[in-house]
Parts: sequence; C-alpha cells; structure tokens
Amino acid sequence: MSITAEKKQEIIKKHATVKGDTGSPEVQVSVLTERIVNLTEHMKTHKKDLHSRRGLLGLVSRRRSLLDYLKKKSETRYQDLIKTLGLRR
Repeated sequence: MSITAEKKQEIIKKHATVKGDTGSPEVQVSVLTERIVNLTEHMKTHKKDLHSRRGLLGLVSRRRSLLDYLKKKSETRYQDLIKTLGLRR
C-alpha cells in the first residue's frame, strides 16, 4: 500500500522546482497522488477495509487543499501539474 523510498525519491526528483525540494506543493501533490493510486488499488480488492478507506479520504482531502492553494498562488503551475499527473480538474 505504501510507496517505496526509491519510488518516492523518483517522484520528488521529477517534480522538484529546485534541487532538494521536498516541500513545494507540486512535490507534495505528486507524492499524495501516488499514495492515493496505491490505496485505490488496495480498496478494489479489500472493499470492507474501512480503516484504509478513511485514510484514503484524508489523503484526497489533503491533496485537494494543496491543489486549491496552488491554484490560488499560480494558475499556470496548477494547470501544468494537473496535466502532468492526469487529474480531472
């Protein structure tokens, strides 16, 4: 369910704005998206796992908040990120 350290470093490197960047909204949303995808796959096979469902909803909410913040700060960065990640909005 969780992502490996190597996969996380790869995501950070791909979306970082500067070297060593782990706190920018782009990086945070990218890592959250990977975790959401993994949990969604888990939920497809374990439909009654309510604890994981609650965690998934929390991750989605956190990602939504970060995306709203990024959209408010920079519309172009927001558009680039959702296009890169393949998100609906």
